[in-house]
Amino acid sequence: MHATVGARLVVHSPHVGESEQHGTVLEVRGDDGGPPYLVRYDDGRESLLFPGADCEIEHAG
Repeated sequence: MHATVGARLVVHSPHVGESEQHGTVLEVRGDDGGPPYLVRYDDGRESLLFPGADCEIEHAG
């Protein structure tokens, strides 16, 4: 998985009925756009993310 600063992330819930999490990549800390990513979610939380199969990247631009 590769991301750039400003890319949007969608993390799908593994449980039925729980909402997705949406956020923006603030920093890419891995090599060549790889994880981990510092993400600010739409609710204001920030987290270091190592994305799994439940994560999609919507590239900016």
